[in-house]
Amino acid sequence: MKKLHLGLMFILTLSSIILPNAVQALSWDNNIGATLGLGTIDLQKAALNIIRWVLGLLGLIGVVMVMYGGFTWMTAGGNEDKIEKAKKVISAAVIGMVIVILSWAVVTFALGVLSNVTK
Repeated sequence: MKKLHLGLMFILTLSSIILPNAVQALSWDNNIGATLGLGTIDLQKAALNIIRWVLGLLGLIGVVMVMYGGFTWMTAGGNEDKIEKAKKVISAAVIGMVIVILSWAVVTFALGVLSNVTK
């Protein structure tokens, strides 16, 4: 549990250092819409771009979690507790990635149906 708290504190500290710089970099050119590919497109396409970006980020987090689980397993040194922890992390990450892929499919399908209805 202590390692979990230490890891969360590390992530929060790192994000508090990186995020303000990223926001400042985006605000210098005041063109965040172009960065996300929003520009002058309609609301439906803009929402789809934002959802795809968020789901892509979640997929990346899933891949990193699988890599973390694999690293934990490889460095377990035969310790059954660490191996079980690694298996749980990997299975949770794979389940999370399946959920992300399914949610992407649902969003794409729903927006496709909505675009056909409005035409």
